[in-house]
Amino acid sequence: MSMDSGYGKPPWIFKGSALYQLHLVKAETARACIPKEFRLVEAFGYTLGGFFLANYDDSPAGVFDELVVIAGLVWNPPTSCAWATKVLVNSDEACEHGRKEVGLPSQVARFKKRITAIPRRKSSESIGFLNMIGMGTTLSNSRDRMDVQVTEVKSPSVEDSCSFNLTTLVPALSLDKWMGPTIKMSLPSFSGRTEHSPDLLKYSCKIQCRVRAVHPAKVSGNSELEQCSELNKCDESTSAAVMLSKPIFALKFSCMTMQVEAPVVVSDCSSSNNSLRTC
Repeated sequence: MSMDSGYGKPPWIFKGSALYQLHLVKAETARACIPKEFRLVEAFGYTLGGFFLANYDDSPAGVFDELVVIAGLVWNPPTSCAWATKVLVNSDEACEHGRKEVGLPSQVARFKKRITAIPRRKSSESIGFLNMIGMGTTLSNSRDRMDVQVTEVKSPSVEDSCSFNLTTLVPALSLDKWMGPTIKMSLPSFSGRTEHSPDLLKYSCKIQCRVRAVHPAKVSGNSELEQCSELNKCDESTSAAVMLSKPIFALKFSCMTMQVEAPVVVSDCSSSNNSLRTC
């Protein structure tokens, strides 16, 4: 693979913050976009999908925003990998790099953000599992609301459609002292099978950050997004269905440093057991 001059050689380093939210996604919805070589990780007709909403204040492409829509998880023994059905960025350079170097279904989009103050709550609302693990009182510190509208830009001659609207609670600056423990994690992912990258690829994102549980973002859409969920078109219908599916929990990544390794080609190297390997 050739390397973008702006990005340089891998690994590529991104710094900023992100919201990582998991949803219950219908298995039949996820399968529509996942290559037949992969076996879906599913239980009772559902898989784990969701999205990764990031703001990078330092990266090879400079400052930009990114929304990665994750259709589901696929088996990669002894673990699993995520499959992204759409990646939206407000940077032409990041879009080009994602398409040609990482094999992602990247598209350019507009990100509009607005923060509004909301009245302080006297007590935290019940949030199920998070209350059970003692996170409810922490979550009640949120005082403001941030609305993020993400609209894909098709082309100058094509009218924009399928706009995602995300509403999250953000802590007031005076209360944003506790950012959670520092953790290190690796998020392996598959990519490829796109117009710009026909091969199946696998890459790794190594993340170090402060992490804490937060209220899941509320996702809505315009009429075009609702129509997208009914279309027989993989990227649009799956992305809409994933974003509008039921959230389970959300994590806020602060002081994040993400190291993305160069992808490797995945092949069916052993026809006898039909296993996928990097060759």
